[in-house]
Amino acid sequence: MNAPITNTDQPIPRHRILAKVTGKTGERFDEILTPDALLFLADLERRFGPQRRILLENRKLQQGRYDDGELPTPPPETEHIRNLVWRVAPCPPALRDRRVEITGPVDRKMMINALNSGAKMFMADFEDASSPTFANMINGQINMRDYARGDLTLQTEKKSYALGEQTATMLVRPRGLHLEENNITVDGKPMSASLVDFGLHIFHNGKLLAADERGPFYYLPKIETYQEARLWNDVFNFAQAVLDIPNGTIKSTVLIETLPAAFQMDEILYVLRKHITGLNCGRWDYIFSYIKTLRNHKQFLLPDRAQVGMDRGFLSAYASRLVEICHKRSAHAMGGMAAQIPIKNDEAANAAAFDKVRTDKKREAKLGHDGTWVAHPDLVPVAMEVFNAEMPLKHQILVKRQHPRVTNEGMLSPHSGTVTEAGVRTNIEVGIRYIAAWLCGRGAVPIHNLMEDAATAEISRSQIWQWLTHEAEVQMESGKAETLTRALYDRFYNDEVKKLASELGPNAFANGRFPEAAQIFSETATALVLPDFLTIPAYALLEA
Repeated sequence: MNAPITNTDQPIPRHRILAKVTGKTGERFDEILTPDALLFLADLERRFGPQRRILLENRKLQQGRYDDGELPTPPPETEHIRNLVWRVAPCPPALRDRRVEITGPVDRKMMINALNSGAKMFMADFEDASSPTFANMINGQINMRDYARGDLTLQTEKKSYALGEQTATMLVRPRGLHLEENNITVDGKPMSASLVDFGLHIFHNGKLLAADERGPFYYLPKIETYQEARLWNDVFNFAQAVLDIPNGTIKSTVLIETLPAAFQMDEILYVLRKHITGLNCGRWDYIFSYIKTLRNHKQFLLPDRAQVGMDRGFLSAYASRLVEICHKRSAHAMGGMAAQIPIKNDEAANAAAFDKVRTDKKREAKLGHDGTWVAHPDLVPVAMEVFNAEMPLKHQILVKRQHPRVTNEGMLSPHSGTVTEAGVRTNIEVGIRYIAAWLCGRGAVPIHNLMEDAATAEISRSQIWQWLTHEAEVQMESGKAETLTRALYDRFYNDEVKKLASELGPNAFANGRFPEAAQIFSETATALVLPDFLTIPAYALLEA
């Protein structure tokens, strides 16, 4: 007997197409996880989730080719895009002056302080600066909802927080395409974290922000190819159509924080040309991606992180190419992060740290960048002073300058320098400290007078992996040089774990999740094949 034919014209009952919330809910979560919002998330996932998974598989295939000897180059099939004359769509007034941007997590107090900091822009970061507990992510969306409605305030026992008359323009960074949100499922599978973050934000706030030209504006992380950028463009087109927002209202800035993307900057701008205003030098993740992409190639071995600067080698080349391409296409070229934070009770050290920031920001401004990033409100006036002096107009897009010639070989040029015992030990200690804080729900962490995020741990463990795999020579404190073998690494690792345990005490060490953090760090730093991201195995333990 034949099965009855289903009438596909009949509407599907709502309860069958809701995204399902499996995580623990809290106060006001019902304002965000509404039935209509969950319907929108489910539609996003069903339409764009399969393509996202294909693109992630393509990453693995491409990495296999890099491992076998290929090196990144501009795609041959898009040569016409690189050679044609075209520009991105005009920039809205709210995004024309971006000389100083401050970044930080979606924590309520930190958001208010950042918006009041005097910076031109604030990037609210659901990604590297936030630990993706379900509470953090949905409370961040509550904060976004309140901001869009003028209700972002906070009352603590000690102080009241409210937005001032003049605030920074807000841009939102959703999590990367590689991440999933285990607490919201569609058809029994975890949703794309990118689509959750973007979808909830634009669903609740897109029309409100568009009405008074405050958005919706986004920063897109971890993109590796123009095909991934095109997926985002498709998502933007769909969201605007469904939510009745004029097409082209959404504006994005893409972080060029992967090595493959640096060879496709023209293409990324082109496929997003109606929805993009600029590119950003995501320097810390870029170092990590350089190591990961070229992991099988010993000639690209890097020295201690502290010796890898923006003024030379592959970092200098990529910053120069980014400025040239952006300005050719009438897009903003944004500089990188200043991670320094004020050093209390040491005026000399604090002055030295701020001078280092001034020097770096002056380099960026003279190179042609249209703005820069800082991580702490006290650095806003430092960076602002430099860019005000070097860039009297709102940007430098129309400034004619002679760009240095950057070759594809120059884009891969490693930094000279040394691997030191102190550098190896610092990577282990800082990596473990950050992962422990991340597991405890904190994504932006002050460590040794720097504001560190997930990129810190990724650089730390990937450098250890690179040095172990390619048997780097380590300059020891004794003055001798030794090969970094697994036995030498284990000695350093055990020493650093013991120091942390002694410093913190047994209770704080255990309760602070340091044993788990140490295990994750060592497993991802010593694996036979370098894991793509440590946050993926760490996420499985985050709310365990």
